[in-house]
Amino acid sequence: MAGYDPSRRAEPRLARRGDLALLPVIEQRAGERLQGHPADAVFAASPTPVAAFEQGMLRQLLWVVESEAGDVVGYLLAGVLDDDFHVQQMDVLPAHGGKGHGRALLRHALRQAVERGHRRAVLTTLSDVPWNAGFYAGEGFRVWPRAAWSASMRRVMAEEAAAGFPMALRVAMLREL
Repeated sequence: MAGYDPSRRAEPRLARRGDLALLPVIEQRAGERLQGHPADAVFAASPTPVAAFEQGMLRQLLWVVESEAGDVVGYLLAGVLDDDFHVQQMDVLPAHGGKGHGRALLRHALRQAVERGHRRAVLTTLSDVPWNAGFYAGEGFRVWPRAAWSASMRRVMAEEAAAGFPMALRVAMLREL
């Protein structure tokens, strides 16, 4: 349908306590899309701790998006890295992918980042998965060259390497806000 923008229907909101139990399930189901990818085993072995979701909720840095039926189908967990807004994790249930939910979550979170006074947003992601680096590039992020990383981003990438991520496929990305 001409002019149809599914992201207009997806209105992210701050996560509530009752949402927390759903988020690990969403993460696990979204991770199934990586089956056969070199990073699959790392994601499967290191799910986001429930305590991290709870801290995100308490800091008002965890947003969810609901389907038209009112079911939580995606989330974005953020933090602060130095003075930068740090997109730590974003997942949408595969059955609800391609409907604008991820885009709505990201755009909402970035608006919140601006309201909080952040000048940049940063993240790490897989370079070879279209719904990762390609998606973020379409939203204005660019690859952040290693030589320009902050000490905190070097630490994040070192932690990811220690967790077993295939670092040849891992990139840091940055967006001016």
